[in-house]
Amino acid sequence: MSQRKATTSDAGRATIRDVAERAGVSVASVSRVLSGNYPVSEELRRRVMKVVRDLDYVTNAHARSLAGGGTPTVAILINNITGAAFAHVAKGVEGAATLRGWLSLVGTTGDDPERELALVNLMRQQGVAAVILLGGAYDYDEYQLRMARFARSLDAAGSHLVLVGRPPLEGDVPATTVDYDNEGGAYAMASHLLSAGHRRVLVLPGHAELTTAQGRLRGAQRAFEAYGVPFDPGLVRHGQYDYEHGYEAVETALHESPDFTAVLAGTDVVAAGAMQALRAAGLRVPEDVSIVGYDDIPLASQLTPQLTTVHVPYEEMGRVALRAVADRREGGGGRRRSAEGDHLVLGTHVVVRNSVQPPAPRG
Repeated sequence: MSQRKATTSDAGRATIRDVAERAGVSVASVSRVLSGNYPVSEELRRRVMKVVRDLDYVTNAHARSLAGGGTPTVAILINNITGAAFAHVAKGVEGAATLRGWLSLVGTTGDDPERELALVNLMRQQGVAAVILLGGAYDYDEYQLRMARFARSLDAAGSHLVLVGRPPLEGDVPATTVDYDNEGGAYAMASHLLSAGHRRVLVLPGHAELTTAQGRLRGAQRAFEAYGVPFDPGLVRHGQYDYEHGYEAVETALHESPDFTAVLAGTDVVAAGAMQALRAAGLRVPEDVSIVGYDDIPLASQLTPQLTTVHVPYEEMGRVALRAVADRREGGGGRRRSAEGDHLVLGTHVVVRNSVQPPAPRG
């Protein structure tokens, strides 16, 4: 015991060997627990993490500086830096960080779950004050488990994981979720179409394994059920949140199921592609086919006709995410742990413009 005390005092901080000695395990075992890359038993994880907390261990001096002093840095991990919705969240984070004198940096994941996990691990090693993940998550069990391990490792290093626009991680995970009423927004938008008299709606919710798309599809289905209207799964087309998918999905549907009278697009960008495909087929919006979007990015009011869509408070979500990190740090002397994270949900609402009208009679 005296040897361990000498080691930590001489170095000025605890080392990984101190953690291993106190926990009664090997250095390799400690490394596996902290990296989050390897499966370890829950008992081993708890034992190591308790010592990590007791010794206030962080992985390196740079991490210690950022976690407890100096200028805090937040890492914003974004799927596509050109996406308008994500850019507004990042703007909210960056603006709130600047007001506090914090630094922010942006990394792109390229819609690749493995790259996202690798970037979270890299940011943990760099000792950022928080890692803020933007956008929907993939509904894979292994992905969720690994992300939970990274959340615990970030917490042990004095950092914090914040999920923005995606469901919270399951179980006892120290992460904050800043979400919006995704399913409710889709429910309201589908209800708007049904109220206008539409019964055959082409739904373009997004990638089938993306939690955002799953929520939007559920919302649409619930609206059909509430109105007592049969929902046709054959009118669902999954794909990326991009212009090309909107165009190609409508083009294909016009050949396979041409009786639809409205399009419910998963994003405003998808709606823009769908609108162009309708025009290319000689159809008018909204006289022949109504169309709605989701997000309410500036593009929605720039289209002709202006797009009816769901407003999501993206920039506010970014500000809330940064405030959540700051509150944790300031409320606990620069570091605060909790048994489970917070789940904050912001509201959405339909913005009615000019792209919807009752379906035209068909002869």
